Amino acid sequence: MGYLISLLAIILDQVTKYAAVDYLKEIGSVKVIDGVLNFTYAENTGAAFSLFSGARWGFIVFTLVITAAMIVILQKKIVHHPVGRIGMYMVIGGAIGNFIDRLIFGYVVDMFEFTFVDFAIFNVADIFLTVGEVLIGIYIIFFITRKHSEGEKFECGEPDNTNDDVER
Repeated sequence: MGYLISLLAIILDQVTKYAAVDYLKEIGSVKVIDGVLNFTYAENTGAAFSLFSGARWGFIVFTLVITAAMIVILQKKIVHHPVGRIGMYMVIGGAIGNFIDRLIFGYVVDMFEFTFVDFAIFNVADIFLTVGEVLIGIYIIFFITRKHSEGEKFECGEPDNTNDDVER
C-alpha cells in the first residue's frame, strides 16, 4: 500500500511536468487566479529556491543514497507508525519525481507560482517532498522525542502487528 503513495507522487509529478513543457514552455506563464496563482514554466538546476544551482550529479547521488536508506528503513520496519511511514513514502515519491528530471534533462521542471508572496516556483514532487518531510518531523517530535524524554523505552513508534506497511 505504501509504495502506491510513492507511485502516485511520481505519476502526478511527471504528468504535470509533461503538461507544463507541452503547454507552458513556449508562452511562459498563465494567470490562474489573478494576484494569487500562476502556472509558470521554469527550469531549476538547483534545489529549493535554486540553491546549489548546477550541482546535478550531487543531487543525483544524494537522491539515490537517501531514497535507498528510506527504502531499507521501510523494509526493515524500523519506523512503525503510519505518520512516519507515509511521510517516508511521500518523500521517496517526490525525490524520484525530481530525480527523473535531473537524470534526463539536467534540470527540474517547475510550474506553480504563488504571486501573492515572493516564493519559489515549485512542482508536484516538491509538494510531496514538503508534506512528507513535515510528517516525518511530526513523527520524530511526537512519536520518538516525546517517548524518549518521558523515559520510556526508545522505539520508533508503536509495534506493527499487521502485514500492511502503512495502515493499522
